[in-house]
Amino acid sequence: MTDFRPDLPFNELPDLPPPVEIIETTAILKRCITARVALAELKQAAELIPNSAVLVNALPLLEARASSEIENIVTTTDKLFEFADIAEDRADAATKEALRYRTALYEGTKMVQRRMLSVDMAIQIVSTIKGMELDIRAESGTTLKSRMTGEVIYTPPVGQKLLIEKLDNWADFMHHSTDIDPLVRLAVQHYQFEAIHPFVDGNGRTGRILNILFLVEHGLLDSPILYLSRYIIRNKADYYRLLKNVTYERDWASWINFVLDGVEETCTWTTDKIKSIRELMEHTAEFVQSQLPKTYSWELVEVLFKQPYCRIGNLVDAGIAKRQTASVYLKQLCDTGVLQEVKSGRETIFVHPKYIELLTGEENVWVYYADVETGSLSTG
Repeated sequence: MTDFRPDLPFNELPDLPPPVEIIETTAILKRCITARVALAELKQAAELIPNSAVLVNALPLLEARASSEIENIVTTTDKLFEFADIAEDRADAATKEALRYRTALYEGTKMVQRRMLSVDMAIQIVSTIKGMELDIRAESGTTLKSRMTGEVIYTPPVGQKLLIEKLDNWADFMHHSTDIDPLVRLAVQHYQFEAIHPFVDGNGRTGRILNILFLVEHGLLDSPILYLSRYIIRNKADYYRLLKNVTYERDWASWINFVLDGVEETCTWTTDKIKSIRELMEHTAEFVQSQLPKTYSWELVEVLFKQPYCRIGNLVDAGIAKRQTASVYLKQLCDTGVLQEVKSGRETIFVHPKYIELLTGEENVWVYYADVETGSLSTG
């Protein structure tokens, strides 16, 4: 685009949709088919987990950590699990912000199951992420700069009235351009939202949540379990380069193919992760039943996977045992090597190391529990 200058507000950002012949080539539509198959396999794998809360408690936390890391807000998965289900006052600022991302993802999923994605929903999401009421930015001066050189690489549109018009067009495209494949619309709307850059902060994270909500809204996912930010982190330079190329060169095809590759690759990886979680759950149940037959129940094992940083209160709340008995159960699980007891301030937490290792590891593998009496590996 010869008339584009990165140091000037891009008020001429074209409305959606782009020309259909550019965004729905034969090659792109073929890629949509394989990406859709991967999404269907992911949905099917998730249905095989007996309790959906196991996945919904874990995978959005991984997404929250990764999406926050893209914006240089760095925390650890361990910290997120430690503070996920209690008051967050003791958590550091980065962990609090990542946990707010997870909350925004949860709340957004509930909203999109009742009504269509909207500008108001985006405002609610960014407000939750930032922990304060935000609105469409009214002030000028927002620029995107290279972290390496400090050079201005993009200046988004300015003027609240114009931004609202652009956002209305963005929402209208998502819901009324139904002749365009949903996965193509996913890629196009994500670029457009980031190009509009409607908020003073939190645009990237809001846009990535909107991606997942779009898939839920269109029935391509049932819950927010797609860990898409992992792909973006692994291909961060390409992510920003291809966004930039849509702006500078209107190269939609490369960007759409990048998103489709990301959806398919992430679905395949997440499906393998879910299968490994199911296998580890089954092995844990067999092992606990063999080692602690009087303590064992499937409900107890489910709690260990719903809450990999488990507290006595989690067992009480699940109706498994009263506090004293729950404490005994958790200590017995430590004795068998299933859990590890750790101190967090004055609180005792019971950590499920094998599950944490499986969740955080790139390879979707796990190791059998060792029989504490013989030292041999138990095969359940």
